[in-house]
Amino acid sequence: MYYETDREQEILKYLPLVEKVVNGLDIKRSDYERSDLINMGVIGLMDALNKFDKSKKVPFEGYAYIRIKGAIIDEVRKTSKVSRSRITNLNNFYKAKDKLEKTLMRTPNDKEICAELGIGEKELAKIHETVHQLASVSLEDVLFSEDGHDVEVLDMLEDKTAVNSEELLLDTERKQLLAVAVKRLDEREQQILNMLYVDELSLKEIAFVYDLSVPRISQIHGKMIVKLKSYMKEAYND
Repeated sequence: MYYETDREQEILKYLPLVEKVVNGLDIKRSDYERSDLINMGVIGLMDALNKFDKSKKVPFEGYAYIRIKGAIIDEVRKTSKVSRSRITNLNNFYKAKDKLEKTLMRTPNDKEICAELGIGEKELAKIHETVHQLASVSLEDVLFSEDGHDVEVLDMLEDKTAVNSEELLLDTERKQLLAVAVKRLDEREQQILNMLYVDELSLKEIAFVYDLSVPRISQIHGKMIVKLKSYMKEAYND
C-alpha cells in the first residue's frame, strides 16, 4: 500500500529534478516567481509518479523530466494572453507561407502572404506579435515545433545512456543550426536577438535604443522567429 508519507518522500527526493527543469526553462514573462514554476513542476512530478511504467525500462528521471517540463509549459500557456483565435491565425499563416514557398520556390514576402491570406499589414503585424508572445514562453518550442506539443520520445527508449546520447546529439545539432541561422539575419536583427536573449533587456529598453515603439520591437522579434524557423527548416531538408 502506498502511503501519503511515502509520496511526500518521493517528491522531496526528486525536488532537485524539478529545480533543474525550472532552471533550464527560458520563461521571460514576469507573471511568475521561481516558486510558482516549481509548484507547477511538482504537479508534473506527481503526475509522473502516478503514470510511470517500470515495465518499459525507461529511467524515471528522464521520463519525469519531460512530464515536469510539460506541466510547467502547459500551465504557462493556459494563462497566456494568446487567444485560441490568434493561434488559429498563426497556423493559417504558416500554412499559407508553406504553400507559397512550394509554389514560388522561394521565401514569400509580406505582401504575397497578405494576399494569400486576404489580410492587411496590420493583421500580419498581429500574427508576428503572436509569434513574439509564444517565444517569450519558450523559444525552443516555437523554433523546433509546429504545434507546440512535446513528443515524449523517452517512452520509446529503453536505457539511460541512449536517452542522454540522443538528447546530446539533438541539442548539439540544434545549436549548430541556430548559430548558422542567426548569421543569416541582418545586423539589426542579430543585435535585437542578442539584447533579448543574451543581455536580457526588456522590450521597452530595446525600443528606447532604436527609437521605436514597443509593439514594433515585438513585431520585429516575431518576424525574426519566423525567419529562423524557415532557415532551419531549409537546413533540415538539406
